[in-house]
Amino acid sequence: MNFRLKERFGKKFDEEIRFFKGWMSNTKAVGSIIPTSAVTARRMASVVNPQSGLPVLELGPGTGVITKAILERGLPPERLVSIEYSHDFYEHLLTRFPGVDLIQGDAFSLDETLGHRRDFTFDCVISGIPLLNFPMKRRVALIENLLSRIPPGRPVMQITYGALSPIVAMPARYQISRFDFVVRNIPPAHLWVYRKQH
Repeated sequence: MNFRLKERFGKKFDEEIRFFKGWMSNTKAVGSIIPTSAVTARRMASVVNPQSGLPVLELGPGTGVITKAILERGLPPERLVSIEYSHDFYEHLLTRFPGVDLIQGDAFSLDETLGHRRDFTFDCVISGIPLLNFPMKRRVALIENLLSRIPPGRPVMQITYGALSPIVAMPARYQISRFDFVVRNIPPAHLWVYRKQH
């Protein structure tokens, strides 16, 4: 095995160990014992429009796999606002993504967590929050809050490991669509998109 391959596998292993430690310390805040795959991250980031001029809101970046995919779409780091609940993950992200607008806080208390950014309009939202760990009432409130912060028709992208949408259908309030099912993820990931029309 050549040096570059060893280095790549070493970094991936370090990331998985870090993620597992985060999961052990707070199983409610972390949805899986393995980080999101790069394939899944790219699919999630594919909805980002770097040409919109608007910032993007990322929730629950964990070790930063999805963060990296968002930046690879061509979004300048300073236009990515990323909220992480775990202190350990937050500290790791500060080192890994120095230009990103990182916040340690609770996505379920967005006004308080966003602070001076609370009135921003975002291009879209990319969420890695393990919604199935929270009551449905809180999930619905979060989605509606997120949809109020992006232009009509733009997506809130959500990853989940259940076969059904983690948010109950309310057609009069928002639209739900299945975006993808990614087998190359452990466990296989379901991607859902939520939109609010005019």
